[in-house]
Amino acid sequence: MIDDKRHAKIKAALGLKGISLSDIARELSVTPSTVSIVSKGYRRSRRVEEAIASALGQPAETIWPERYREKEASVTG
Repeated sequence: MIDDKRHAKIKAALGLKGISLSDIARELSVTPSTVSIVSKGYRRSRRVEEAIASALGQPAETIWPERYREKEASVTG
């Protein structure tokens, strides 16, 4: 699901920590647009999601709960 508001919140929260999406992209050796695409919800990448979450000090499941519901259901079901 594409979520521009969540993307803006992620960017703002990272900015408060002095981190940009470009910083995360450099750390992962991917393009900044790749990180943005994942942050906005156009595509999924556990590696990028985990890097963003780690930079924010939160679990990825907290930032993108809808992306992890299927996994939880399959584990408990």
